[in-house]
Amino acid sequence: MLGGTFDPVHLGHLRSAVELGEALALDAVHMIPVHVPPHRQAPGISAEHRLAMLEAGIGSTPGLVADDREVRRAGHSYSVDTLASLRAEWGDQARLVMAVGHDAFLGLPDWHQRERLLSLAHIVVIDRPDHEAPLESELAALIEGREVSTVEALMAAPGGNLLRLRLPSRMAIAATDVRRRLQRGLSVRYLLPEAVERYIDNQGLYREPRAGVQRLSE
Repeated sequence: MLGGTFDPVHLGHLRSAVELGEALALDAVHMIPVHVPPHRQAPGISAEHRLAMLEAGIGSTPGLVADDREVRRAGHSYSVDTLASLRAEWGDQARLVMAVGHDAFLGLPDWHQRERLLSLAHIVVIDRPDHEAPLESELAALIEGREVSTVEALMAAPGGNLLRLRLPSRMAIAATDVRRRLQRGLSVRYLLPEAVERYIDNQGLYREPRAGVQRLSE
């Protein structure tokens, strides 16, 4: 499970998903667009558009799945509910992994039903080389006894462990910067898959409305 707003999905997201699948020898990486984020403002682009962009970006890439379960679910998109639905679908013995970035990992103590979440799946933290500071005491206590150092140790159980993982590419693309470029009419070539760029252009997404011009949908 690799969740996010994907606003819009970019090549950094997709390359990370491919490398995550390779590093952990996963059967599939479910990329799941959040519908209503619990801890941040909702994206300005609808979940349906973000899912469609994700589907376009993935295309026929082996091992990647655009998963719409949070888009279909009403209310806040809590990761624990998503993991519970995946666990129910795949069974008690399946190895489930939730991949998170380092910033999201630091906020783990504030996540909804955090203890249950940790029992449902493994956590893989996609590390960054500039994050070497000691963990806050609450987070350190939460993961005590769960951290492992190898993929083999991680996969020794269906869930409950934590592994820090550095991916080879670590493409430094930020969706915020992509949105700003789109709003200003600047090139996003080689930041987004061509299919996503076409979708955005065809749907007129992320454009700043010109002064004195009213959109037909308003």
